[in-house]
Amino acid sequence: MQLEVRSLSAGYGRARVLFDVDLTAAHGEVVALLGRNGAGKSTTLKSIMGLLPALSGEVRFGGERIDGRAPHEIARLGLGYVPEDRRIFTDLTVAENLEVGRQPARASAPLWTIGKLLALFPTLATMLDRPGGRMSGGEQQMLCIARTLAGNPKAILLDEPSEGLAPVIVEQVARAILELKRAGVTVLLAEQNARFTERLADRSYTLEKGKIIPA
Repeated sequence: MQLEVRSLSAGYGRARVLFDVDLTAAHGEVVALLGRNGAGKSTTLKSIMGLLPALSGEVRFGGERIDGRAPHEIARLGLGYVPEDRRIFTDLTVAENLEVGRQPARASAPLWTIGKLLALFPTLATMLDRPGGRMSGGEQQMLCIARTLAGNPKAILLDEPSEGLAPVIVEQVARAILELKRAGVTVLLAEQNARFTERLADRSYTLEKGKIIPA
């Protein structure tokens, strides 16, 4: 398995949010993590990425244990992360944002050149010199995904990529996820919009109050 999460528990201070979460995602597989707001989806992704320390359990990526490692160390192994709040550099242009995310080519991972990224998100090709702060929410979402892909990840964690976006942008994001799948990138997709994931995901898990519930 490309990504394995076993008995993962996590929380904030004394508030425990995740309770023994188990999930897997194989190479080139799109796996959806469904649940309402507050179910623990974002907490799960943050714990996998090392942004939130796990209270217990383990996370393996490519067979290597990564729980307890710093986020930048996990990123260097080829795990990308697109947060819910996008976090682009608003003072930098689209081209500069993409350059910030660039990392060397990786074995067993697709190489995302600027040309390929702009083919994936044609809207960005028309605004390379535009500062990130002058983009719409949907445009920023596309830029955030493209910037993460510029790091040539083997797998990518997407947190609520369709939230608050216009239908035409949602469709572009959906097509991009399908292209990632064709390229062999593993995708863990946290979403509350089950309809969005229907044609994208190979499998899905549902979180409720921090626990995986039976399908």
